[in-house]
Amino acid sequence: MSEVKQIMKQAEAAMQRAVDMMQKSFAAVRTGKASPALVEGLMVEYYGTQTRLKDIASITAPEPRLLVIQPWDQGAMKSIEKAIQTSDLGISPVSDGRVVRLPIPELSEERRKDMSRLVRKRAEEARIEVRNARRDANEALKKAEKSSVVTEDELKTETDNVQKLTDKNIDQINKLLEEKEAELMEV
Repeated sequence: MSEVKQIMKQAEAAMQRAVDMMQKSFAAVRTGKASPALVEGLMVEYYGTQTRLKDIASITAPEPRLLVIQPWDQGAMKSIEKAIQTSDLGISPVSDGRVVRLPIPELSEERRKDMSRLVRKRAEEARIEVRNARRDANEALKKAEKSSVVTEDELKTETDNVQKLTDKNIDQINKLLEEKEAELMEV
């Protein structure tokens, strides 16, 4: 029976990873509110190496519509500004030599719709990952049945459990998608 538990554990972990990755990517989608997650994953050229912004600077949101980035090494200032300007954020950095300020502008209706499409695409990718985990679990269960580790009845029961797990994760993805879309369309 431990093989079945192992299969279920792997399926659950894979599905949870898909949901977590989607949530992480949602955090980076701009909604008109300042959030450090918006820029912390931005790659910056730092002494010839691509480095995440959060690894070379502190990022704070002192106001609802402002991000402040303070590099630990002032030599990285120009690289940080360049990375922000070349990103698809659509925000112009303002630098005073010590910190970079990012004023978060209101989103236009068109930009909101673009962001909404992006969010729906990411949610669909997460659903596909969840379905792939379901397929892998079902295949592993069928192999276990062929090698006489589980009976036909146990196979049916466990396949139903995998489907319930899949439905639960898909529902969670849909709920998170609805919340993010509502947040994006909020004026």
